[in-house]
Amino acid sequence: MASSATQYKLNIHLFRQTDLRLHDNPALCHTVDLSLGTSSSDAASTAPTGILPVFVFDTTRIYGSNAKSRLGNNLKCGPRRARFAIEAVADLRSNLEKRGSGLVVAVGSPESILARIATAAVESSGDKGALINVVCQEEVCSEELSVDKAIRSSLAKTMKSTSKFTFETVWGSTMYDPETLPFDGGVFGVPDIFSPFRKDVEAKCQIGAPLNCPKDECLSLPKSVKSGSDICSLLGGVNDANNKCSLKYMPTLSDLGYNAEDIESVSSVDSRTALPVNYRGGETFALRRVKDYIWDKDLLKLYFDTRNGMIGSDYSTKFAPWLALGNVSPRYIARECSRYEEQRVQNKSTYWVVLELLIRDHFKFFAKKHGDKVFYLTGNIGKQRGSERKWGMDRKKIQAWQDGMTGFPLVDANMRELAATGFMSNRGRQNVASFLTIDLNIDWRYGGEYFEETLLDYDVHSNWGNWCSAAGMTGGRLNRFNIVKQSKDYDFGGEYVRLWCPELKNVPDKHIHSPWEMSGEMMEECGVKIGHGGDYPSPIVDPGAGPKAVANSNSRGGGRGDQGKYNINTNKGRGQRQDMKSLKTGSYRFAASESESKYYE
Repeated sequence: MASSATQYKLNIHLFRQTDLRLHDNPALCHTVDLSLGTSSSDAASTAPTGILPVFVFDTTRIYGSNAKSRLGNNLKCGPRRARFAIEAVADLRSNLEKRGSGLVVAVGSPESILARIATAAVESSGDKGALINVVCQEEVCSEELSVDKAIRSSLAKTMKSTSKFTFETVWGSTMYDPETLPFDGGVFGVPDIFSPFRKDVEAKCQIGAPLNCPKDECLSLPKSVKSGSDICSLLGGVNDANNKCSLKYMPTLSDLGYNAEDIESVSSVDSRTALPVNYRGGETFALRRVKDYIWDKDLLKLYFDTRNGMIGSDYSTKFAPWLALGNVSPRYIARECSRYEEQRVQNKSTYWVVLELLIRDHFKFFAKKHGDKVFYLTGNIGKQRGSERKWGMDRKKIQAWQDGMTGFPLVDANMRELAATGFMSNRGRQNVASFLTIDLNIDWRYGGEYFEETLLDYDVHSNWGNWCSAAGMTGGRLNRFNIVKQSKDYDFGGEYVRLWCPELKNVPDKHIHSPWEMSGEMMEECGVKIGHGGDYPSPIVDPGAGPKAVANSNSRGGGRGDQGKYNINTNKGRGQRQDMKSLKTGSYRFAASESESKYYE
């Protein structure tokens, strides 16, 4: 039992599925500061009281075969991403244990697990009661905010008259801090269009210097946990690997509620995957990938020219899956790019990786500004011109799109890659989104939900922001990608299509992107039948027809940048590629590092 002369203090750091790392983790550093007895680590004069790191696999909202989306009944998190998350959490625990700390892992809801821990602390705190400090990374979307609200409510119910709690969220997932944004209203004044946002931020803001990892002694567990008394025993044995809330427990996919079919579907890694060899979730692999791509393979200087590839692990950085789980900090990547520019070469490619991170920042700020609107059918434009568009929801076409059976080889190849590996190139994502929302005129949210289920690098802000934008519901112009032209521009010889649509492997290059144009005799010669009952389907929409999005809207088209108006650009391809090459390279700057502290590496 805690002494009656002092108040029992417990500092809990709740890791979310967006900050699973030790380096450059502002929320973790704040928890350490609380343990030191001050909000400023440099002024600390007391010995650390310890922190209790916790991660909860939320099976009430995210994980398992029963956690479904509202519209399309998709899984909120597919088994492949769940397995990736398990790997990341296991890696985080391993890194903490190497520093003499640990990680309590639990299955359930964060609010119930934290209430259980808080109850144990309060009941063992003695006459003076307990002070429970809970810290986690700040998130901005509705589901995450509902978790925050539920945690506050559940903790409040566990408090006795002499006990109290604090619950704090700390920003930490973007290059630029919201407080430094140069817009009236801060985040709420952020332009909806990226270009003006980029212009002002690059000119007026600095990227914060990445924070060092706390030193080992600052990550130590509370004495009550290490001693096996108080909270340890009241949790039912924190070191018990069979207790689903302990320092040793790590769930399986079955523990998270995935059925046998779901588990079997991700039992192996497809050899065609574009992800790095032997990839795993976690900070360790993330930092290794950054080093490998930027320094060992010296690929950063080539990024701009290779980023539109579709085959292999090195045409792009492939940092996204680890960024999504917070295994690597965007500021860390930006700093490595800056170091590379200082030590090796500075060009458009080295800048472009940082630009991609800035786009990611914009999506999170956009989501904070507009709230739930990023999930609405009409997006953030609401009842403005263009939102009156009549959407379809043909279930057969949605299924054909998901299965990679639309009859458009580039779309099908990309969708099959996504289903088999959890990854798709940026070029592919733009094309399949354009096809679903414009050519098929399907409610764009079906696409958002399916990507949420299947993408290994699912990020709520980037995913829903991109889909909302692809549908023309963010106030920008609506870009329709000409699928056949895109195919010829970015998969000229059909290598990518043949990789993922092997039934088309013998189709000549001339027809590989439009196999419906072949005569019966040509089909017979290459051993494939196109159409009903054949090896590959006929197109589910007329390739020569105009986009349904135009037919079903009152838009005049052709406008530029007018909110709600449709600017249908049906010629995206090499022309766009030239436009991107003419885009001027921007700049970025880092703020000066904070003074050294004996509590941080």
